Amino acid sequence: MGIFHQRDERQFLLEVIMTDRFSNFADLAEHYAREIATPDYARAFMEQTELAKLSIEHEPSAAEMPDPEVAQAAIEMMLATVFDLFRDTRMEDFASEVAWGVANSFHVVAKRLDDREDSMANRLQEKLREYDPSEVYATDLEDLTMQARSLAECRDAMECMRDHAARIYLVETGRPFSPVRGSRVSSKTNASMIEARDYLAAQKAQRREQFAPSGPVVVFSGGQQFTDIALVEDYLDAIHARVPSMALATTAQNKGADVIAAAWASRHNVPVILCKPDTSRGPSAPYQRNARMLAFKPVEAVVCSGGGIQANLADRLREARIPLHIVRDASVQNDTPAARTNPAAQAERPAMKRTACGTVNGDELPPF
Repeated sequence: MGIFHQRDERQFLLEVIMTDRFSNFADLAEHYAREIATPDYARAFMEQTELAKLSIEHEPSAAEMPDPEVAQAAIEMMLATVFDLFRDTRMEDFASEVAWGVANSFHVVAKRLDDREDSMANRLQEKLREYDPSEVYATDLEDLTMQARSLAECRDAMECMRDHAARIYLVETGRPFSPVRGSRVSSKTNASMIEARDYLAAQKAQRREQFAPSGPVVVFSGGQQFTDIALVEDYLDAIHARVPSMALATTAQNKGADVIAAAWASRHNVPVILCKPDTSRGPSAPYQRNARMLAFKPVEAVVCSGGGIQANLADRLREARIPLHIVRDASVQNDTPAARTNPAAQAERPAMKRTACGTVNGDELPPF
């Protein structure tokens, strides 16, 4: 397959997903196919009505949605071509940037469709408040409902392709796809025809769940130098087994433990809440962000070795009496600027060692 080479990111990915060992390339290829596969195409490309209409200027059309199998193959071919083109060349470092652009293009179009759907839903809401028993009113209401449903169909399909592209991006680079602006949420296609009021109620509930997951929230944070993938995944696997409907709220750093956790969440279809600091608030922004994370009313938390930000978050979680797991990595504890420039400290630096403990209301928790 030639999927993994000498680059650090691919080594990172190798450690993330290669928990099994393969004796031949056929098994590796099968594993790779499973990693990038998505089961949502048939549902996302489902036609809800016989006719579709995307704007007031268009006449209703009986055109079909794209074939879901062809769409899935096209996404895989596009992303595979990008990585294969640059692999083992002096331009290899740019493959991930181009692939990110491909995934982001689907995200941008999906966002525009989402905005149009919201606008149409508002018009539909206004129409419902202006009830008129005339045939003209009924025709207009049916027309607006058709447009709203048609936009929702296209958005679902576009989000499905974006999510698949993001999945391939994760497998190839080891990093979750994240757009520069806006949230990335995935939707479920409605399975039946619905009337105007039902459509609006379903849309409102769907949006609420996408941007504010109703499942129990688990808070996670770790230092940028923390790289013990297996240790992080052991903890998250254990929590996920107990809380299968969990959502993961992270401190959204672009490397280290937070990236490991986000990659784990992507592979397990766990919603991620990226809690980025408000940089306009100055040096105190990360600490104010920590305080805001408690508003999620987390049911559990994992804090890995890091710096003052992680220590502050751990203190806040203890004060709030949130079940807390402290995950320590001995190599990180000694990886300070002073230690890196001090030969004596380097000589005394211990080998990589995993240690983990947790606290609940001040009591120690055993490792999982």
